[in-house]
Amino acid sequence: MTNAALIVAAGRGTRAGRGAPKQWRRLAGRRLADWTLDRFRMAPGIDLICLVLNPDDAEQWREFDGLDGLVLAIGGANRAASVRSGLQALQAHGVKKVLIHDMARPCVSGDIIAEVLTALDSHPGAAPGLPVTDALWVGANARVTGTQQRSALYTAQTPQGFQFEQILGAHLAHTGAAADDVEVARTAGIDVTIVPGHPDNLKITQPEDFDRASRILRQDHMHTRIGNGFDAHRFQEGDHIILCGISIPHSLGLQGHSDADVGMHALTDAIYGALARGDIGQHFPPSDPQWKGADSQIFLRHAVALAAEMGYRLGNADCTLICEFPKIGPHADRMRTRLAEIMGLDIDQVSVKATTSEQLGFTGRGEGIAALTSVTLLRVWSALQPGLQRSAALVICARLRVLGARWSPCPWLGCFIPSAGFHYWCWPR
Repeated sequence: MTNAALIVAAGRGTRAGRGAPKQWRRLAGRRLADWTLDRFRMAPGIDLICLVLNPDDAEQWREFDGLDGLVLAIGGANRAASVRSGLQALQAHGVKKVLIHDMARPCVSGDIIAEVLTALDSHPGAAPGLPVTDALWVGANARVTGTQQRSALYTAQTPQGFQFEQILGAHLAHTGAAADDVEVARTAGIDVTIVPGHPDNLKITQPEDFDRASRILRQDHMHTRIGNGFDAHRFQEGDHIILCGISIPHSLGLQGHSDADVGMHALTDAIYGALARGDIGQHFPPSDPQWKGADSQIFLRHAVALAAEMGYRLGNADCTLICEFPKIGPHADRMRTRLAEIMGLDIDQVSVKATTSEQLGFTGRGEGIAALTSVTLLRVWSALQPGLQRSAALVICARLRVLGARWSPCPWLGCFIPSAGFHYWCWPR
């Protein structure tokens, strides 16, 4: 079953002030349209996007034309005509559910998109709305002439979702303009259920709306998560140990199912913890023989890729190694360099340091090494270019890394681009 988002971006937005149409103006460091498109590219359950453009926006037609996963349609004389054009463009794609959204609502949340999609499992139409809470007046000539009951009134929002064939038929039968697609649907006798909207899901209409939307987007964009990790491994017979990806000659080794890299294990758990996604043992069970002796960078790269899939990149990472020996100082810079390479960070975003436990406990007795780590994750709203779904691409990339491909850090996603054998592109900003 194909679920599509139909995003209307053909208006001129004259009430938003002078300049380019509002959907192509800058907002919190990016175009308004980039924010809106990313919300739907990253939304689980959205398989296809139809973008309705004004025929005068030649630059945008060239930018989006021919991209996989994106269908273009020509805007009409009014919103209803533009939506009808988009629906007709989607007819050949086997769409079952369609969510119709105003490009001028860049702050729509993934929760609202999911609520509308879920509601369509049991309803022919669904749309987000906010109950009206302010007193309502009727007025004329700048004077109050009456009041209006508000108990059954809602402020309409988008996306407004429908079973595709029903809303297509409704639009084909509709003549003239319409306030929104719910009006078209109700005229055709389609029942529409209301799902909870959100005050942040504003429609940019007036110039001052840009400032409010910018505050919302910057707050959401910079949402931070913090995670902590701890791990410990006992010494065993050996001639070297692996710490933070670096092999250090030593009279003992570290005991563990994988390569027992205590620093990398703790960093991996810190990332999983920040994401609330368990620990290494849940993702790479020690009972699974394929991980016996495995290079711990596999685990750390997986955690970084999972963060990117969930819309986060690493801000920084801090690792404290707790041991009486070996000495960490001579190796700390190489450890930082290696961890930065694996996590796609600059070296000044990675800290590796060491301390002793003053001869207390198992580390103080020289029985093993422990590590304590912290990481910060910052939310990002970048997406892969259509043609590869985000999660699938990251899984492919993780597997390619295991196969030995050379990688470079991706500056937008916070994950890794294989430089040989396979490649994908980030959307440029």
